[in-house]
Amino acid sequence: MRRGFTLVELLIVVCIIGILSMIAIPKFSMSKGKAEAAALRSDLRNLATAEEAYFYDNATYTPNVATLQYSTSPGVTVTIATATGAGWSATATSPQSFPGTCAVFYGSVAPAAPASVEGVVACQ
Repeated sequence: MRRGFTLVELLIVVCIIGILSMIAIPKFSMSKGKAEAAALRSDLRNLATAEEAYFYDNATYTPNVATLQYSTSPGVTVTIATATGAGWSATATSPQSFPGTCAVFYGSVAPAAPASVEGVVACQ
């Protein structure tokens, strides 16, 4: 007598693997998006350090990221919305992150959405 698996048993195993992958793939994508959002927050904190160094040398904040000794994570776009001698606000976006936009502001300037508390990076 030959021992082995029947076609029905193999089909059941393939179906179970398919169902498990349908559950696991979206969770993996969500985890990757959250990791990208962590990169957004980190880039904004690094921008704060670079802006403060620029302010120390020039007594004003700069609206131009290129004038700072600063680089972003791959795929992240940082935009400085407002920069004066009184403060600055900026947003960071990435199409691969979840949530896709984070913002921060310092000083007495209009906050960039979704930031609402000075110095605290907020994401939406």
